[in-house]
Amino acid sequence: MLQSDNSEAPERALSLKGLLEDLLRDGRISAGDLRRLQSLSPGALHPLVFLAEQKLADLAAPGQQLTMDALLAWLGERSGQAVVEIDPLKINVAAVAEVMSRAFAERHRILAVDVSDDEVVIASAEPYVHAWQSNLEHVVRRPIRRVLADPRDLLRFTAEFYTMAGSVRGAKVAGKSGTGQIGNLEQMLELGSMREPDANDQHIVSIVDWLLQYAFEQRASDIHIEPRRDVGKVRFRIDGVLNTVYELPAQVCAAVTSRIKILGRMDVAEKRRPQDGRLKTRSPEGSEVELRLSTLPTAFGEKLVMRIFDPEVLNRSFEELGLADEDLARWHTMTGMGNGIVLVTGPTGSGKTTTLYSTLRQLATSEVNVCTIEDPIEMVEAAFNQMQVNHSIDLDFSRGVRTLMRQDPDIIMIGEIRDLETANMAIQAALTGHLVLSTLHTNDSPSSVSRLLELGAPAYLVKATLRGIMSQRLVRILCDDCKRPVATPDEAWQALVAPYDVPKPETVYEPVGCKQCRDTGYRGRRGIYEVLVNSPAVQEEIVAAINTARLRDIAMGEGMQVLRVSGAARVARGETTVEEVLRVAPAISH
Repeated sequence: MLQSDNSEAPERALSLKGLLEDLLRDGRISAGDLRRLQSLSPGALHPLVFLAEQKLADLAAPGQQLTMDALLAWLGERSGQAVVEIDPLKINVAAVAEVMSRAFAERHRILAVDVSDDEVVIASAEPYVHAWQSNLEHVVRRPIRRVLADPRDLLRFTAEFYTMAGSVRGAKVAGKSGTGQIGNLEQMLELGSMREPDANDQHIVSIVDWLLQYAFEQRASDIHIEPRRDVGKVRFRIDGVLNTVYELPAQVCAAVTSRIKILGRMDVAEKRRPQDGRLKTRSPEGSEVELRLSTLPTAFGEKLVMRIFDPEVLNRSFEELGLADEDLARWHTMTGMGNGIVLVTGPTGSGKTTTLYSTLRQLATSEVNVCTIEDPIEMVEAAFNQMQVNHSIDLDFSRGVRTLMRQDPDIIMIGEIRDLETANMAIQAALTGHLVLSTLHTNDSPSSVSRLLELGAPAYLVKATLRGIMSQRLVRILCDDCKRPVATPDEAWQALVAPYDVPKPETVYEPVGCKQCRDTGYRGRRGIYEVLVNSPAVQEEIVAAINTARLRDIAMGEGMQVLRVSGAARVARGETTVEEVLRVAPAISH
């Protein structure tokens, strides 16, 4: 019998005995389970947590267990309350912390999870306890909507949200008195305004720790701290998409930026010019994580971007990165020749650095000398000899390669070929028996050959030294827990593979969204690749007046898959969607 939650319902806290009896009554557990467990005491554990840890068989769903999700769904149906998954990226922490005091929230084990002009949504794990409700409704002067949540999440996020909100409030108080210099382009004099709090203030330290911890937990690749006129925005890039996480008062935002600059050994006093830095820390699991820092002066202060590099990525196999089968064999052939130029091409954030570092780690045996020149050094790796570009002393890529040539290298990695001088140095290194790996910013592999010629490199030298080019992009991978099959629309498939004749699969998958993927429908990213080998037939096309379309057709005739066709193969395997490949892969031009 379903029982609706209302103010007339009897006031009672959940107990292990009561839950077991209700589960038996609803046919979810056996009488044996009831007898075995009803004499036990959950101790300090919430009875829902205790039951979830027992991993009881769910009689209403053969083969399934009564997990916390199943228990909450059952309890929500009985009590008439919806179940929510608390996602810190979707919650306005400052607003929910103002609804009630931390002491009130902890005493009643409740937490506000959404605040609007029409209602306040309160999460709890006690659907039949409502003594606090009328009191809180009187204070907030809005109706309260009750929802159910995992008691472990309530305990954790109550502590974290109130700690974060308290740190922001404390930082604001620490910054009061005097007239402020916010650093905006449009400076306004306000009596009694706030100055920037001390970057070493404990509140600021706590805010930075909180942001880094959440970035690691949410698998963020970048953290953006962006000053605005009145507030600063904190955004995480997760699976290639930016998500707003928090809004900080402008002065607190500036102090957070200063704190991170101190950690990155950057010049805190210099706010007029861009700076680069790096810092190393540990994730909550204890693994080392490197962060590359970059500041940019904007109209309202310094914008800071932290790019997160997880060293564990370099330990993943090429198959895990998405490079497999024939493409992987071609890549190993190109990089195993011992001399020549191998290029990786694609826009910023397409995984070029990961591909190069993973390749170098495989090539860097004790018998060879691997040297790199980078701008800046992305990840410090003990197996390489790494040098960083320094424009203040005229150490650029071309001069760095010239220096490396005198270091008896076997393999040289150049961060990027940007100009003719660097291209010529790479060609000279390749001609003298070295393997040179580098990157270019072009749309696809054939146009990289054209770019080298446009820079001024002689066609006969490009033909002689180039071993191959790999263009790549990262596509979001569908969440295995919630993706669902749909019929393949003809128009969308033709838009993806045209003008090539690629068989259309009967079924493709579409994103749905669940707890595991934070309701995005996607979880993680993998590469799609276009590998062009400089075969004799391709070499004949490398002339001053190059025909890129003809070069592409010859390469495809020898087995190269263009990016969209490579992406279409992932769509056919149910790994991603047509829309995702269209979003990241360039159109095939002819």
